[in-house]
Amino acid sequence: MATSKFSAQIHFFLLFTLIIKVMGNEIEYESKYPIVVSTWAFVDAARVAWSVVDAGFSAVDAVVEGCSTCELLQCDGTVGPGGSPDENGETTLDALIMDGATMEVGAVAAMRYVKDGIRAARLVMQYTEHTLLVGEQASVFAISMGLPGPMNLSSDDSLQKWTKWKENDCQPNFRKNISPLNSCGPYHPEGRSDFGQSSSYLSLVETNTPKLSQINIHNHDTISMAVIDKAGHVAVGTSTNGATFKIPGRVGDGPIVGSSAYADDEVGACGATGDGDIMMRFLPCYQAVESMRQGMHPKLAAEDAISRISRKFPNFIGAIFTVNKKGVHAGACHGWTFQYSVRLPRMDDVKVFTITPQTATFHV
Repeated sequence: MATSKFSAQIHFFLLFTLIIKVMGNEIEYESKYPIVVSTWAFVDAARVAWSVVDAGFSAVDAVVEGCSTCELLQCDGTVGPGGSPDENGETTLDALIMDGATMEVGAVAAMRYVKDGIRAARLVMQYTEHTLLVGEQASVFAISMGLPGPMNLSSDDSLQKWTKWKENDCQPNFRKNISPLNSCGPYHPEGRSDFGQSSSYLSLVETNTPKLSQINIHNHDTISMAVIDKAGHVAVGTSTNGATFKIPGRVGDGPIVGSSAYADDEVGACGATGDGDIMMRFLPCYQAVESMRQGMHPKLAAEDAISRISRKFPNFIGAIFTVNKKGVHAGACHGWTFQYSVRLPRMDDVKVFTITPQTATFHV
């Protein structure tokens, strides 16, 4: 009888221990998520994203609300309406949203007359079989789906900036191998023959000569945000009004999946910012996520993606962040000092991490 009672006590103890372990595992699982990571010290945007995902909404919902906040605040004058005029003085928007659970993507590029870039991108993902809509037709679609417009996306600040640029003979600009060099045009190819082709080998050589990047933190920026929700699903999004004084019609890496951002539920996510014309040739975020898939640490994945670009373009300016499903995040940059914002369950508020071109950081 005593043995039976003792056996029952043992069984109860083992069952109690098992329950504690299971509860412990659940607590451990839940404590990893949610996670919010964003380029730059866009703290308000990260806070909004955190409040949404912490309330139980999806990673996609949180990314949209976070990036939309940055558009509303016109972060650094390079996100949302009212900034980065092109050569004609007009502001246009690029944006992207990616669902790492379904691998669906929606994006808009060079979108005119509609101020809600990230919401327009989500509409593309929700209501079309397409991935990317561009230009005025992207605007028509967004308005038909209920977004406000058409409206002027310029501001007094952007128009004043454009006026000063025109008074400075449209310098600097993104033209190359053209004539005249130091005016506002009209432009034509330098050394053009009667057939409209380069008339000398020297012109070809000059075309491939690297020049200093015109991209810097004062004239080009992107919010790229990654969120992992409580269910462990991953999403990323971007929003930007592009490079200041860009040639009209230019599309940077903001709406290009795998370049400005990439997400996969099995691995994690990446976000990027910088000289999109260079970075989009390398798809650094796709590369970084795939590197993490193969077991590479987020720090090494970020460094490797950036170094592949810098070896080919030593004057380029750019940066990425990476985050895996374990919550380990890292950053790497080239040509400028980079900051990214993070909120984890154990944090009381968003924390900003700073890295320099000489170092990369990672955090668990």
